[in-house]
Amino acid sequence: MTTQPQFITNSNGDKTAVILTLEDYQDLMEDLEDLAAIAELRDEETIPWEQVKKELYENDLL
Repeated sequence: MTTQPQFITNSNGDKTAVILTLEDYQDLMEDLEDLAAIAELRDEETIPWEQVKKELYENDLL
């Protein structure tokens, strides 16, 4: 169950921190890890889908 985040404010009413449920925090950390993994692969060479499909069929993996 996701709840609305709660904010901690300073004496001027400016938001300075946020309180999340543990579940929301863990989801956020997983998303961050996924994004980091994607960023690492950004410059990797891509392989056309047709080539991948052919190789999978050739190796009886599909």
